[in-house]
Amino acid sequence: MGVTEHEKSEQVERIKDVVIVNPKPSKGLTSKAIDWIESLIVKLMYDASVPHHWLAGNFAPVDETPPARDLPVIGSIPECLNGEFVRVGPNPKFSPVAGYHWFDGDGMIHGLRIKDGKATYVSRYVRTSRLKQEETFGGAKFMKIGDLKGLFGLLMVNMQMLRGKLNVLDMSYGNGTANTAMIYHHGRLLALSEADKPYAIKVLEDGDLQTLGLLDYDKRLTHSFTAHPKVDPFTGEMFTFGYSHTPPYITYRVISKDGVMNDPVPITLADPIMMHDFAITENYAIIMDLPLYFKPKEMVKEKKLIFTFDATKKARFGVLPRYAKNELLIKWFELPNCFIFHNANAWEEGDEVVLITCRLENPDLDMVNGSMKEKLENFNNELYEMRFNMKSGLASQKKLSASAVDFPRINESYTGRKQRYVYATSLDSIAKVTGIVKFDLHMEPEIGKKKLEVGGNIQGIFDLGVGRFGSEAIFVPRQPGTTSEEDDGYLIHFLHDESTGKSAANIIDAKTMSPDPVAVVELPHRVPYGFHAFFVTEEQLQEQAKL
Repeated sequence: MGVTEHEKSEQVERIKDVVIVNPKPSKGLTSKAIDWIESLIVKLMYDASVPHHWLAGNFAPVDETPPARDLPVIGSIPECLNGEFVRVGPNPKFSPVAGYHWFDGDGMIHGLRIKDGKATYVSRYVRTSRLKQEETFGGAKFMKIGDLKGLFGLLMVNMQMLRGKLNVLDMSYGNGTANTAMIYHHGRLLALSEADKPYAIKVLEDGDLQTLGLLDYDKRLTHSFTAHPKVDPFTGEMFTFGYSHTPPYITYRVISKDGVMNDPVPITLADPIMMHDFAITENYAIIMDLPLYFKPKEMVKEKKLIFTFDATKKARFGVLPRYAKNELLIKWFELPNCFIFHNANAWEEGDEVVLITCRLENPDLDMVNGSMKEKLENFNNELYEMRFNMKSGLASQKKLSASAVDFPRINESYTGRKQRYVYATSLDSIAKVTGIVKFDLHMEPEIGKKKLEVGGNIQGIFDLGVGRFGSEAIFVPRQPGTTSEEDDGYLIHFLHDESTGKSAANIIDAKTMSPDPVAVVELPHRVPYGFHAFFVTEEQLQEQAKL
C-alpha cells in the first residue's frame, strides 16, 4: 500500500534546521458553536459602524504578485545593489470579525530583485501557521490587537483560548503574523514578529519568495523571539531576546555564527512590559525596562487598553555582559520615563556605554492598541544620545533632534561599534513617512529647533513631496566593511503617491542626500504602508540558495 500525503507530511517534520509548519485545525461542530458565540458577542458589544481606518487607502491589503520582470527604471541602478530589497508589513488576507489594528495583518513581503541594473518585483505572504489555518476556515479566526479593550477584549481573548483548548485552532506552531521585520543570519532570511518564532524565507533565483518553515534552533527556542535581533558583523553571532506576560518577563539569548542557540538568560523585572527593541555593543547587551506595562485586569476593570504607560515610573536600562550566563552582572541605570520603539546603534567609549535611540515621551497608547486615529497628539519621537557610565553608575541623555523621527538605520557594518551617521525617517503620523533624514553624530544639534531642518547635526533631508509617503530606508554600502567611508553608499525604500495611486522604489545617494534619486523603479501596483526592511546581498542570496 502506498504512503498517503498525510503520512508523508507526518514523516517530514523538519528539513535541516527548519520546522515544517503543518497545522491541523478542526472545522467541526465545536468550531461552528464557538463562531456562533463569538458572533453574538460582537453583535451585542462591538460598534460595527466605526470604519476600519487601518484597512482604508494605502493601508488596504493587496493580492500576491508573482515576479514582474524588467520594470521601468528612471536613472541607473548602482552595481552594489545587486541582491534583493525586501520589506515586510501587515496585509490581512481575511476581513476582521470585529476590531482591527495596523499591527494585526498577515505578514506580506514585498521584494525587489536587482541584478545587472534590472529589477523584478514580487510580493508573497509569509506562510505562517496562522495564515494556513485561516485559509482552511476561509475567514479570520485569531484574536486581534484591535479587539483588546474593556470587557469585549477579555471575551475575545477567551474565544481564542477556547478555540485552542478545544483544538479548533492548532497552537503548536504559534500564532504570529511574521509581519514586522526581517534579518539574515546563518544562511537564512528570517521574517519576524515578536510574539512568535522566526520564519525562514528562501529567495529564489528569479526573486520569488518561498516560506520554508519555522526556526526553533533544535527545539532550544521555547519562547517568543524579538522582531529586532542584532547580528554582530565582526563575529557573525546573533543576539536576541523574548518578552512575556508571565515570568521570566525577559529572556536573553545568544546564537553562534553557526546557528547554535546558547542557554537562556532570564532577566528579572518587577512587571511584564512591552520591549520592542534592544541594542548590543562589542561587550554588552542593553535591556530596556520601560514603563509600558501589560495589564489585562485593568483592561476590564477600568475599561483601559491592555497596555498601560505609567508616567510616574523611571525608564530603566540594564547593561549586561553579552556572554553572561545569568543576570548577576547586569548593571541598571535610570533616566526620565519614556518609551522606545527603535534604537539606531550602541557602542563603548571609555567607561561609558553609548546608546543612540528614538525616544518617545508620554506615548499615546493608540499606537500599541486598536485605535482609528492616524495622527497622534504630542507625538514627540526624537533622536537621543544616552550614556551609561559603568564606573560611576550615572546615566545621562541628550536630545539630538526635533520631532518626529523614527526607524533609524545605520551602515550595519558598524553595528555595536562607534559610527557617525544615522538615517531616520521623518513622520507626520505613526504610519506615514514624509522623508529621510541624515544625522551626523560628530556635529552638535542646533539648539531650540522646533522642526527638522538641514543644519547642525542634520546633514541632509530627502523630502518625498506633497502626498507622497514612504517606508524605512536601508543603507547599502558601495563596498562592504569599514575600510571605506561610512556614508559611501545608497539608501533604498518604497514610496507611494496618494494622488496617483502608484508606488515605486527610490534609490538615494546616501553621501550627498541629493533631492534627485539615483534611480526610481516603477512598480506594477501599489505597495501598502508597512514596517521594516532589509537588503539581502548577492553573496547572501548565493549562500542561502545552497541550503
